[in-house]
Amino acid sequence: MEMKIPDELKEQVPQSTWGKVLTATPVVMTVVATLLAGLASSEMTHAQYSRALAAQQQSKTGDQWSFFQAKRLRGALQLSTLDVLQLGGPVHPLEGTIAASMAMPAPPAGSKKPDPAVEAAASALQAGRPESEVVAIAAKLDEGAVEAAIRATQERSTAFDAELKPVDQKVEELEKESAGKPEHRDVVAARLKYMSQRYEAQARLNQTIAYLYELEVRKSNFTADRHERRSQRFFLGMLAAQAAVIIATFALAARKRSWLWIVAATAGAAAVGFAIYVYLFI
Repeated sequence: MEMKIPDELKEQVPQSTWGKVLTATPVVMTVVATLLAGLASSEMTHAQYSRALAAQQQSKTGDQWSFFQAKRLRGALQLSTLDVLQLGGPVHPLEGTIAASMAMPAPPAGSKKPDPAVEAAASALQAGRPESEVVAIAAKLDEGAVEAAIRATQERSTAFDAELKPVDQKVEELEKESAGKPEHRDVVAARLKYMSQRYEAQARLNQTIAYLYELEVRKSNFTADRHERRSQRFFLGMLAAQAAVIIATFALAARKRSWLWIVAATAGAAAVGFAIYVYLFI
């Protein structure tokens, strides 16, 4: 003879270990899914920031390359004018104090020795090494070291411009003083040669800064790609946790035979299925 235990007494019977695990699983998996969703969103935010930063750095790179090209073009124009001047008659090199006053100073050296890793990465970029190799090198660089190298080169460029100002003024004065004199052609020729050297030296500094910005662009893009991959993996983990919630909910619903649990589990399964459909096909 079977004895039927009332439902009220069944609810008062302590749950077994398996029953406690089954009851707690949906709650724990929901917490895990929420955590993974937050991590996926955080990683995507970091990826968007790094991508925006790379765009800003690319803009700065373009500015430096524009300066480089403009100064190289100006230097070439100075040399072309010098060639035309030499075709019109003999030109003699200047001597003595005049020649010394028109000599271009060498670009100043940096106050600190550049980071060897940054120099190696810039050399690889300048040598035209494969993009994958350059990105792999740039990814290992310290951001602070690259920024320090950019600041140091910019300071060198500013200091060089300051050293050139008195020389520029002296060159202009000598050209005005020699106007109408026999040595005027020689002074003009010396001024053209000086200006071509000046523009070439300034262009090289802009080129160095441009290569350093190129390294920052590649490092930022690498960081963005890494965060995007991490975001995708966290998202897949969140889907797996949601699937665990649904499975555990179905199991609990079957155990308790509650139609509300079945409706909730079905809605959850539909949500995960829709998310997978959007992820794969839309």
